Amino acid sequence: MSKKFTLLTPDGSHRVLLHTCCAPCSSAIIEIMMQHGIEPVVYYCNPNIYPKKEYLIRKNECTRYAQSLGLEIIDADYNHEAWLERMKGMENEPERGARCLNCFKMRLLDTARYAAEHGFTVITTTLASSRWKSLEQINKAGRWATSHFPGVIFWEQNWRKGGLQERRLAIIKEYNFYNQQYCGCEFSMQRLLK
Repeated sequence: MSKKFTLLTPDGSHRVLLHTCCAPCSSAIIEIMMQHGIEPVVYYCNPNIYPKKEYLIRKNECTRYAQSLGLEIIDADYNHEAWLERMKGMENEPERGARCLNCFKMRLLDTARYAAEHGFTVITTTLASSRWKSLEQINKAGRWATSHFPGVIFWEQNWRKGGLQERRLAIIKEYNFYNQQYCGCEFSMQRLLK
């Protein structure tokens, strides 16, 4: 990992609520935070993941990783029906389209709400580590979500840089993580069937 990579939260706090999509995406981010004296509390909020079996596999992998590092993990309720309702009319949107932005907003709004209710001042997300996602959409959704909760800041961080992608691959091998082949929702799964 690059020695030049330094990490500071926007407000200098040492505790961050980290919205987590999966263990592979979280791994290097959690590691670099801890190396810089930042304690991530893992917030697993992913009502988009389908089927439920897939959701549980990913949640269990996140839990396994967090527990191996002595970190707290919070499991938000799995409400796929509410997610589907929110995505109505966007089922045929392409990846990185309006559906993805709406999905990010839903998940990060829930993260910001939890942060506000539990004394966190900073949230960020592992979604920003995926090259398959739009960093612009993720940051827009994060800013929008935290705008509803004064006192909570969205930490815009490009988690793809500073050697984190390479370190992520090494941790995936080291922990033998389940590494999914699609974003999580049934609409993104469709590309696998083509």
